[in-house]
Amino acid sequence: MKRSSRLRRILTTDLPVLAIVIFAMAPFAWMILTSLTPSAAISATGVALSPKGWSLDNYVRLFAQTSFLKNMLDSLIIASGTMALGLVVAVGAAYAFSRFRFFGRRALMLQFLLINMFPVVLLILPLFVLMRKLGLLDTHLALILANATVAIPFAVWMLTSYVAAIPKSLDEAAMTDGCSRLTTLRRIVLPLMVPGIISTGIYIFITAWNEYLYALTLGGRNVRPVTVAIQTLIGEYQIEWGLLAAGAVVGALPATLLFLLVQRRLIGGLTQGAVKG
Repeated sequence: MKRSSRLRRILTTDLPVLAIVIFAMAPFAWMILTSLTPSAAISATGVALSPKGWSLDNYVRLFAQTSFLKNMLDSLIIASGTMALGLVVAVGAAYAFSRFRFFGRRALMLQFLLINMFPVVLLILPLFVLMRKLGLLDTHLALILANATVAIPFAVWMLTSYVAAIPKSLDEAAMTDGCSRLTTLRRIVLPLMVPGIISTGIYIFITAWNEYLYALTLGGRNVRPVTVAIQTLIGEYQIEWGLLAAGAVVGALPATLLFLLVQRRLIGGLTQGAVKG
């Protein structure tokens, strides 16, 4: 019986999960191997699977011959600014939606949800016209504001559910002791919201870091995030596959490391905030 159940588990669970993991990780593994193979070797013999054929030549060329470090700084500024703006607006809005009952509350919450249902491409043209009239094209602020159009609705929705899980009796007890509404938010509610704030902030950061359409449309020569910089590595007549793969690996590294560092807190915060609505 034990042997039969173990065999059934291997066939129905372990092997399918292993196949899915291999299918999902294979492109990333191939990208890393490509980045470690010199361009001449890629053209001659293909990607090197043995460590004997590996080299850091593509990474050296990436940092020496391109402005990739500046592009990563642009992405860092945009992602951090989007995260800060999204959380500052969302924390106050989430507290208001959770603690107050006012006319149009449900309609506004539904509007935040509906915004996330529309594709980003529909917002590019209006945002481009608006940023051009404000003189913000090709600036970090333009991309921060553009990314905030997606970040803020998500953050408000998530944090409203998170704040709703905090008992209102804590607010009432603090105000009974003489605290104002803002003091109660700062001293009582915010410390309890830290897991939700961290998880929402990390999600916003990763989303802004990986964003491409806004960066391509509203950026330019002065501000060029990593996602656009990688695309510029594709030449007109040939593709430097090794250089392109090295740029992809370096560009994905910060968001990947950040996710691995806060993985448990991120998943826990998202699931806890999704319990109530």
